[in-house]
Amino acid sequence: MAETAANHRRPAVDPNTGFSSQTKTFHSLRPHVPLPPPSQPLSLPQYALSLFHSSYHTSATAGGDTIFIVDAANGNSLSYSQFIAQIYSLAYSLKKKYSLSRNEVAFILSPPSFHVPSLYFALMSLGIVVSPANPHGSESEITHQVQLSKPVIAFATSKTSSKLPSLKLGTVLVDSPEFLSFLTQPNIGNEVFDSVKVSQHDTAAILYSSGTTGLVKGVLLSHLNIIALVAGYYHLRKTPQEQEEPHPVSFFTVPLFHVFGFFLLARAFSMGETVVFTDRFEFEGMLRSIEKYKITYMPVSPPLVVAFTKSELTKKYDLSSLMLLGSGGAPLGKEVSERFKEKFPTVELIQGYGLTETSGGATRAIGPEEAGRYGSVGRLAENMEGKIVDPETGEALPPGQRGELWLRGPTVMKGDEKATAETLDSEGWLKTGDICYFDSEGFLYVVDRLKELIKYKAYQVPPAELEHLLHSHPEIVDAAVIPYPDEEAGQIPMAYVVRNPGSNITQAQVMDFIAKQVAPYKKIRRVAFINSIPKTPAGKILRRELINHSLSNGLSKL
Repeated sequence: MAETAANHRRPAVDPNTGFSSQTKTFHSLRPHVPLPPPSQPLSLPQYALSLFHSSYHTSATAGGDTIFIVDAANGNSLSYSQFIAQIYSLAYSLKKKYSLSRNEVAFILSPPSFHVPSLYFALMSLGIVVSPANPHGSESEITHQVQLSKPVIAFATSKTSSKLPSLKLGTVLVDSPEFLSFLTQPNIGNEVFDSVKVSQHDTAAILYSSGTTGLVKGVLLSHLNIIALVAGYYHLRKTPQEQEEPHPVSFFTVPLFHVFGFFLLARAFSMGETVVFTDRFEFEGMLRSIEKYKITYMPVSPPLVVAFTKSELTKKYDLSSLMLLGSGGAPLGKEVSERFKEKFPTVELIQGYGLTETSGGATRAIGPEEAGRYGSVGRLAENMEGKIVDPETGEALPPGQRGELWLRGPTVMKGDEKATAETLDSEGWLKTGDICYFDSEGFLYVVDRLKELIKYKAYQVPPAELEHLLHSHPEIVDAAVIPYPDEEAGQIPMAYVVRNPGSNITQAQVMDFIAKQVAPYKKIRRVAFINSIPKTPAGKILRRELINHSLSNGLSKL
């Protein structure tokens, strides 16, 4: 995989920006983080366990009785010692019953529950690739994902299992008595972990992303990728001596099948934190949980930050335990950040930037001073390199100039089953598809998206997929889908539709037609009818023209 910045003979680097004028590359300004030797057999769960044990080795508490996960819906909880016993038991039971082989894929289709983290850890410790998907996805979306990842077995609930095609080893229901018995085998130690030699270069997970090509693809993340990410958070954390702070408790607003939730779960476990989640996210329920469980940290999307600043409900609850919100998934506006800080002066609001293809975090702000750079997504993460490349000329640019962000480092994906050549170059540079610039102190700003994806509440919605569906309607001649700004969601999908002569199809009918075929976040939420879609001579949709029309209330003029 791509070498880390530290492995290179480092050229002269500007200490303010991290930029080398010799190689036109930006280097991380963070301290170097040590990683296990890549040749050492090591799975992500083994690494996370070793960090957890070493954290507690030096402290007064043994750590095992610390609560790891809490289900806010019913108040049930699992301690670290219970969770570790469960993953050993589950790994042993799955190996015995299904004789799964290393590098085979297990598809997971389940709402958040205690079983999901147990499954991730047990399967990955056996060298099985986990591939979690959105349980609210439509049958056709899930079929497509199964075709991409080629699983031999699936884990689902009695509600979601009907969406799955039949697989070689079938579908295991995680809400069945049999599965529950897998979790409670007595006296199973870590022998099963130690009996399987997992290479760090093996794929740990296949996560689904709309990526830079606009079509859903399966992104292959290795054990090494996620180990490198977790290592950064672990080694750059505050040491217990510096910390006169309460035990970290986070509330997960992000789904566990999404890269954000996936890596935060591994990070929380490694650092002995407590995680609170719920199967159905609801704003007031979240506020209730902050008060009840004394939440200190939350990953959030920009629309949630907007909700915090606007909602009067926040006054009903004691939110004084909250110390930090980490915003990701889409850029957060400067004005929103300022409004948030006025209302919650003691809460640190930090931004980060990452992609499924970088295992999550590629840049982040650390500490109050960096958090005060409103509008920036922070500095390059440890062991990470960046380039700003002119999309027209391919030339790498210095600080202050805008171009496409390229990234290289140990967290960058192994590849994906389709678009690797377009996304990863031969030197390991990942082309992000985002237009960005670095300022004179190495802070990154995301300006615009080179790719045409619509960001709805931190979900990626590919216009091409919706256009394809619209074209399949007998009364629609042509269509284009664009992002339309929305304060709550960030952006919503808006369709411009050319009707068949004589057709009277309505906005509601168009929206309903799409809603029946896609996951809820992909729904079209605004429709305008138009005589023709503006296109280039080569037939490419001139989206910018449509976006400008929609913003200047030009709907009637079209």
